[in-house]
Parts: sequence; structure tokens; C-alpha cells
Amino acid sequence: MSNTHELAQLNIATMKAPLDSPVLADFVANLEPVNALADRAPGFVWRLQDEEGDATAIRPFGPEVLVNLSVWRDVASLTDFVYRSAHVEMLRRRKEWFERVSIAHQVLWWVPKGHRPDVREAAQRLAQLRDTGPTPEAFTFRQTFLAPDQSVPFAPFELERESQAG
Repeated sequence: MSNTHELAQLNIATMKAPLDSPVLADFVANLEPVNALADRAPGFVWRLQDEEGDATAIRPFGPEVLVNLSVWRDVASLTDFVYRSAHVEMLRRRKEWFERVSIAHQVLWWVPKGHRPDVREAAQRLAQLRDTGPTPEAFTFRQTFLAPDQSVPFAPFELERESQAG
């Protein structure tokens, strides 16, 4: 865990129908409970939301694209929420509500503790991921990077074994 950084994440999704349509009714019905689950999740720090407590009205990527922007303590905390909580049921059903995309629709990056990214910063990170692939500045769950203040521990026994083998 980092002492100086937190993990920001953005994911976007293109709706198959308007938010008030029957197609998205179950998704909309689950927004408040899933947001409340996130708010209580270990490692949760912050999420983008409007006065109603969600971000569905915030549409910087176009009128049909929903945005989820949040900050977490670390990758493990976000992973636990996304894949090991009741949120996973929403993931299983995403094809019912959202268009399939062939380009990156989610990005992770480290921010200084206390920093709350805006959608412009998040959009820049997503564009960077799409342009260059995973880097320490913009990455994915499949290829994560340590926070800037973390490093891989030095293992002198590995070097000793290598020198004895040669």
C-alpha cells in the first residue's frame, strides 16, 4: 500500500437505450444500492457524483455514454469491490444494458493522496491508454503498476543463485 498515492479509475459505457427506458430499468434500479455498496467498501475513498448521488447526468463522452470515476486506496481494494462483491452481478449483466466496445473503456492511474481527478484528467488518461497501451501513467487490471512511492523489494539471494549458476 502506498503512503503518498491513491488509485483513480475511470470506466465508461455506451448505453443501448436511454437511461429512462425499460431496457435500462434494472440497471437504474441497482444504481443506488451499488453506489452505497461502493461507499462502504474497504479501501473506497471517493466517487464522482452529482447532487442526487450518482453520475448519470455527467456525460463528457457524449449523451449516450455513462461515466464512473472513483478513487480507491489501492488496486486490491478496487479489485475486491469490482470482482468479489455484489457488484459482480452488475458486471455479469452489462451486455443487457451497454454496447460492446473493442477499445479500452477503463483506465487506472495513481494520484497523490487527497487529489480528486475530474473528467478531463480521466479522459486524458483513457486516451493515453488507448494510444500507448498500459504504462505506469495509465494501466488496466490486467497489467497494473506500483504506485510511484513503491518499489519491488531487492532480493540479494536471487542474484547469489544466478552468480553461482554461471
